[in-house]
Amino acid sequence: MARTSGSSSQKTGPLVRAAALRLFAQHGFAAVSMRQIAAEVGVQAGALYRYTPDKQSLLFELMQFHMEELLATWEEVDAGAAPLARLDSFVRFHILHHLDRADAVFISYMELRNLTPENFAQIEAMRAEYEQVLENILVACGGEGLGDPKLTTLAVLAMLTGVNTWYREGGRLDRETVVQSYVAMVRRVVGV
Repeated sequence: MARTSGSSSQKTGPLVRAAALRLFAQHGFAAVSMRQIAAEVGVQAGALYRYTPDKQSLLFELMQFHMEELLATWEEVDAGAAPLARLDSFVRFHILHHLDRADAVFISYMELRNLTPENFAQIEAMRAEYEQVLENILVACGGEGLGDPKLTTLAVLAMLTGVNTWYREGGRLDRETVVQSYVAMVRRVVGV
């Protein structure tokens, strides 16, 4: 079938990814069909294959984009300051970056099981790279509560990412209060 009137690859490609992100987050990857994504975008189902070979590739692309953006944005933020300042900066960055990307964060954690082994390995390598950033900061801080650096890293990341499950804009706490509270909590956890 012909392209829907008024559509173009520059507009439609990003719309396909945005619709898939929204639908995967709302209903789960397995429950969403390519027809649903097409209907959300306003194109024929067959037109989606101009933008992605299949649903698995679309899921992988969304996760890969999330991780690439996360790593690149951290590089821009990381000023290479003293370890404790870097820890505070990392906590602030992680919370604020993730709050603005709730659907991408949800998919990146909940839909890993739906990746092919090859795609999973690529996303897992990117996640390990990000985890290593925090682990290096924690080791450099050298706190009394560090214990097993890898375990502490994973626990801190889970705590920080967990903000997305309960935080609501306009709720009891504003973003800055949350960030400051978590900076203090992470410092206590690692004993610095």
